[in-house]
Amino acid sequence: MDEEISIINEKTRNEKIKNFFITNKKLLLLSLALIVIAIFSFYSFQIYKDNNKKFISDKFNNAIIEYESGNKSIIVKELQEIIEDKDSTYSPLALYFLIDNNLIKKQNDVNQLFDILINKTTLENEIRNLIIYKKALYNANFSNESELLDILNPVINSDSIWKSHCLYLMAEYFYSKDEKKKSKEFYEKILNTKNANQDIALEAQKRLNRDLSE
Repeated sequence: MDEEISIINEKTRNEKIKNFFITNKKLLLLSLALIVIAIFSFYSFQIYKDNNKKFISDKFNNAIIEYESGNKSIIVKELQEIIEDKDSTYSPLALYFLIDNNLIKKQNDVNQLFDILINKTTLENEIRNLIIYKKALYNANFSNESELLDILNPVINSDSIWKSHCLYLMAEYFYSKDEKKKSKEFYEKILNTKNANQDIALEAQKRLNRDLSE
């Protein structure tokens, strides 16, 4: 008797499964198709990203190679295009090359390229903080106190490894302006920063002891 009930239950279960597949045939096929499309799209996108990365890499390397003998205006244009591609590796390298070789003369043009990296490019947080610091370094000789702090505050108000670098930049900025009280405040902030760079903390302490002691 128990064996017959078991057979009946198994047949009932199989019938239910069969009916489920028949009833939901279109939905199941659609779901399967969507899964296949999703997998295909993912791998296609990865291939596209890899190919695009290689294209940008080749473009960057060719521009660097052609720098000595090539048309400078064309090289600048190509490096600007690489920055506008918002590549996490080669866009920052392109901007650094432009700045290091003084290939763009207008401060505003350089700052616009910095802003593409900072605001529009997908970067690791500390890489973005480093670029913010480099932007402030670039502007230090041209900008006033308020403008520099506007650039640096996102890092100064964080726990970034670049925080002490930014504080040191502001301390040196005020020291060069003979605003010793403000300068001292920023040097002291470095010493109170938990993850301060040790070399920078040492220089800050030296400055306080040598030039700003009361």
